[in-house]
Amino acid sequence: MKGKQVFLLILLIVIADQALKIWVKTSFYMWEERKVIGEWFRLHFIENEGMAWGWQLGEGGFGKIALTLFRLVAVGFGVYYIRRIIKEKYHTGFIVCAALIFAGALGNLIDSMFYGMIFENSDPYTRNLAQMFPAKGYAGFLHGKVVDMFYFPIIRDAHFPSWVPVWGGEEFEFFRPVFNLADASISIGVIAIIVFQKKFLKKKEELPSDSPAEVAAGEQA
Repeated sequence: MKGKQVFLLILLIVIADQALKIWVKTSFYMWEERKVIGEWFRLHFIENEGMAWGWQLGEGGFGKIALTLFRLVAVGFGVYYIRRIIKEKYHTGFIVCAALIFAGALGNLIDSMFYGMIFENSDPYTRNLAQMFPAKGYAGFLHGKVVDMFYFPIIRDAHFPSWVPVWGGEEFEFFRPVFNLADASISIGVIAIIVFQKKFLKKKEELPSDSPAEVAAGEQA
């Protein structure tokens, strides 16, 4: 797979991710929810300061800066790594998965680095539609929040059976997390590598001594 193709794939994912986030940020008030397909596919606007799927690294500003800097280092390493596996001609599927992971990390990094400066705060109580490029953003560099919107509540208003330890009788919902396109890109890349790792990371087998290639070489000699 050529470097230009990988670059185009990453660029398309990042553009699509950012376009969707900007549209949601400027068209939805915080926690607004709109149905897309029936009851099970919705757009639900939330923001988080943590990792994919809303996970967090520590509390407060330090955890936020540490996570953003980690993303920045990871993206920098990703550039080097992707160039390396392209040069060494790894399996196309593995290169695509690496590109998906890289694009997702870059998409969320953009939110963390710049969204605090280019957007005003989305207030769930006043239900404002955040303006882009206001006189003053809601946070400084590296303190932006990640925009999430995809919500798939396939099973709702269910409860765990009473005999289930810890959660017995509690409300159950599948699928609860709200995520974005960058999160999905990372997850697809990671899952595909796990599932197809034997195929993706399979070393090229050496030709046997009596292979047609070696026989032809011997005859020419």
